[in-house]
Amino acid sequence: MARAAAWVGQLQGLKRAAFAVLLGAASVLAFAPVHAWPVLFVTFGGLVWLLDGCHARGSELRIRLRCAGLTGFWFGFGYFLAGFYWMAEAFLVEPWRHGWLIPFVMTAMPAGMALFFAAAGALAMVMWRPGAGRVFALAIALGLAEYARGHVLTGLPWNLIGYGLLPEGPLMQLAALLGVYALSIVAVLLFAAPAAILSAGQAPSKGAAALAAFLLVALGLGFVWGDRRLAAAADIATDVRLRIVQANIDQANKWRPENSAEIFADYLDLTRAPGIDEVNLVIWPETAVPFLLADTPEALAAIGEALPQDTSLLVGSTRRSAERTPSGRLTGQRIFNSLLVIDEGGTVIAGYDKIHLVPFGEYLPFQDLLESLGFMQMTGIRGGFSEGTGPRLLPIPGAAPTSPLICYEIIFPDDVTDKMKRPGWLINVTNDAWFGSSAGPYQHFHQAQVRAVEQGLPVVRAANTGISAVIDAYGRVHARIGLGERGFVDAYLPKAGPRTPFVKLGFILEIFALVFAMLAWLVCHRCEQVRT
Repeated sequence: MARAAAWVGQLQGLKRAAFAVLLGAASVLAFAPVHAWPVLFVTFGGLVWLLDGCHARGSELRIRLRCAGLTGFWFGFGYFLAGFYWMAEAFLVEPWRHGWLIPFVMTAMPAGMALFFAAAGALAMVMWRPGAGRVFALAIALGLAEYARGHVLTGLPWNLIGYGLLPEGPLMQLAALLGVYALSIVAVLLFAAPAAILSAGQAPSKGAAALAAFLLVALGLGFVWGDRRLAAAADIATDVRLRIVQANIDQANKWRPENSAEIFADYLDLTRAPGIDEVNLVIWPETAVPFLLADTPEALAAIGEALPQDTSLLVGSTRRSAERTPSGRLTGQRIFNSLLVIDEGGTVIAGYDKIHLVPFGEYLPFQDLLESLGFMQMTGIRGGFSEGTGPRLLPIPGAAPTSPLICYEIIFPDDVTDKMKRPGWLINVTNDAWFGSSAGPYQHFHQAQVRAVEQGLPVVRAANTGISAVIDAYGRVHARIGLGERGFVDAYLPKAGPRTPFVKLGFILEIFALVFAMLAWLVCHRCEQVRT
């Protein structure tokens, strides 16, 4: 192990960059669908040894910072390249329009996200000290980087490091205690500490060994606690019976005008299938039908005919809002990605407009300028989607109000509910057909499970091609339709669980984890000063 630490630390140039990329890419094995989370002991351990090599390069801080920043960048590039490879699938839906962009997007996207890890590498090097102190330095730096990438420029908190600690089952229950941002700090501490025991040219660190032992014991206790939490969790459902419809419409065919009638008929057929008389709420996924549903009276009437008495439909649809002068003259229109509630009479009685729009997917930064240059977002809607307002509670006839989340809105840990009004459940409608059978839909689904545990609320998920499911407040799946399957599933809506520590304290827990790591770093730094 000492020889391995020395070999990794002395890597330079292209060898160092390639090794860092490899470590970052291998880290993604910890996430869905593989969940091989022990690999993070190797990858974050290797990152510690690489940064040790930067620290050993001399007394000049500028040189060490450059080395650490580049190391963090290349680690991040591998991490995000492997973690976001599935985005290329979206550009193959209409390859004649977007296929040529794949090489540019699949280098620019990981490189842009890797800048957060580059900053983390440099910050960690400023705080780098022998022994256990450098573990806390890395955890602080990466914890701040993860929070920043979840918020800067609308944020993209996909595959946060903390998810590596949260495979389905007992360990996932840790999300109820701290939330995934705080757990990202804990995860770095846990996975980096064993390798930090050793460093080239240094005696084994007793402090790092003690930290590693403590964290491994804490992980075991966390597993036991999570197992007992699941065992004590009552499997209680409400009397609201749901039907999730997954029509499995290929994205390449969805928006062709000649297919719209057949797609709508398919959804109606699945909705009317045997058992519908016992269903209270039918759910169709994001942009289920390829037309403006609220502006199509014939379609609304057909929905009303398909729904039994006291049964409603939740359906994702584009929505048009006209802008007029006080005199009534039409001046323009806005298009929203919406979730509509339709009653048994075919009337739209409530709705929600998506807040977190996908950059380059649903809108373009500098929309007018880029459109004038011939660029168009993936959805192909002139002018892009408009941003809604919220979050808000969506009233549902016969059921508790829900917090609506369209597509990747479910991955924002701090923004899934109205802080002042707790919903009874979370609804997530999405169209993961853009990403085929890649890892993307599995990662998206896993993050929805974690939201359920964090919030102590059931999540009902309807996806165009999967994965659709009913998830209870402990992350357990009660009903499911797999990826690429056509059909429907009926299940009762689970009851909400108790308010979790994360719900009660939220941001305070994230700050506490960061402050704790900073105080521990100061203690380690002080002990090192006394020792020398």
